[in-house]
Amino acid sequence: MVLAAGSSTRMGTVKQLLPLAGRPLLQHVLDNVRESRAREIILVLGHAADAIRQKVELHDVKVVLNGNYLQGMGSSLRLGLSALDSRSEAALIVLADQPFVRPATFDQLFAAHVRTKGQIVIPTYRGFRGNPVLLDRSVFSEVMRLTGDVGCRAIFGDHLEGIVKLPVDDPGILLDLDQKNDYEKLRSTSTLAQVLPRSADLEQVEGQAGSLSGRPELVIVGKDRMAMTLARLARLLEFTVTVVDPFAKTADLPDADRVLHVLDFSLLGPSSDRQVVVASRGACDEEAIEQSVRVNSAYIALVANRRRGEEVLRGLRIQGTSPAALASVRVPAGLEIGASTAEEVALSIMAQIVAERQKRLGARRDAESKPGSMPS
Repeated sequence: MVLAAGSSTRMGTVKQLLPLAGRPLLQHVLDNVRESRAREIILVLGHAADAIRQKVELHDVKVVLNGNYLQGMGSSLRLGLSALDSRSEAALIVLADQPFVRPATFDQLFAAHVRTKGQIVIPTYRGFRGNPVLLDRSVFSEVMRLTGDVGCRAIFGDHLEGIVKLPVDDPGILLDLDQKNDYEKLRSTSTLAQVLPRSADLEQVEGQAGSLSGRPELVIVGKDRMAMTLARLARLLEFTVTVVDPFAKTADLPDADRVLHVLDFSLLGPSSDRQVVVASRGACDEEAIEQSVRVNSAYIALVANRRRGEEVLRGLRIQGTSPAALASVRVPAGLEIGASTAEEVALSIMAQIVAERQKRLGARRDAESKPGSMPS
């Protein structure tokens, strides 16, 4: 099921018809699905449906028109699932702005569903969650009850034990052309060579290796506006700043000392003064916190509302992370200062990091000053 009903407000034009390597963006998506083992293709259209019908090859596609597309993705999911063949055991929810997902990846998701009987199958690349997501028929009714601009992720919290994560060697699952600058980076190619980092898993600013030792460390998972503001504040306070992102490059991040391209914190090396802030917008919240716990981070915080935070922690407990290890995860992240802008949120988080770090250092000094204590 290909969701292509949106009005592309952030792109400023009909995104589904943007030219990419000589073909409309949506044509790439449909052609990739055609090459997979999918038995039926449902295309949900809404905005600019007539123009899309004229310019995209739809000969073997069942088109469903969503007249209420302005109500959000929930309405498209509902219509698309209603249009599926009643014998369908599962549905793969494909986004119309992801032209680089390989047909073989679709087939891997189908095979994983058959093998595991999972209710929800999610692909991951280098530890990062991506799309498309496969839904078993057992969850269709819940998805069809969703309203507003929410996707099928909204039901994940109720099926944590039924989620299967499938590692795939396909960076396309993480790449969507959601905004104009995303499209501009990729418009001249139908491959991913231009966006994939050519460096190793851990990229470090040249010549800084020696200067990083002995400094407190801040690891930021994500690179939105708040995350980059946080990196700038940490740099001013002489923290070693590591940004975790599969595609970012140090050349594009002036406040980062290192970029980790794979979600594996063991590559960062040992540290007793590591702070981790997870700002992945739901893309890899659970995985990043699990990694933070595994390397005994001194401070772990999740940028999310309290409801989302409780869902993430519950999922980690189900997966076997000890409640004691999760008890110290700060969610929502930051001190309560009434922050509303990205910059204010970053300030509240940095203030919390400084405050808690000073408490730890003070406790350590007190312990070392007691009679009979050994110097560290």
